[in-house]
Amino acid sequence: MARFEFATTWHLEAPIEAVFAALTDSLQWPEWWPGLVDVQQLAVGDGAGIGRTQRFVWKSRLGYCLCFDIRIIRVREPFLIEGVANGDVAGTGCWQLREESGRTLVRYLWRVRTVRPWMGLLARVARPLVIWNHNAMMRAGRRGLARHLDERAAGRCV
Repeated sequence: MARFEFATTWHLEAPIEAVFAALTDSLQWPEWWPGLVDVQQLAVGDGAGIGRTQRFVWKSRLGYCLCFDIRIIRVREPFLIEGVANGDVAGTGCWQLREESGRTLVRYLWRVRTVRPWMGLLARVARPLVIWNHNAMMRAGRRGLARHLDERAAGRCV
């Protein structure tokens, strides 16, 4: 079992409410996030989203797939979304948003451990590649979300 802690920062030219809405609409993420193969709703949760559980299937740039469920445990609209992951990886993920002059600063903290034995072995042997893969997928997610937000903003103006 290997442990990872990733901190990713995104700067987006969009209001915080639009970014928060896109991040909470994770069933739509495969439309704009390369590498995310599928998201399935397992539980709806309450009005704030607490208890919502979804299954995510990712295909890494290294060729392996990860499947895990995320259950939302805390939401502070439009500033925070936190969830607990279980499956191929287990741990926590937390989206933190802050608005700065009409832009949104997003910080994502992903603290997980591998569950499958082969993943622990891969992490011991090729940890730098696993870290590179995570960072590349997060960069692709930022680019995809920026395009998605631009398209939504343009659609509202028409």
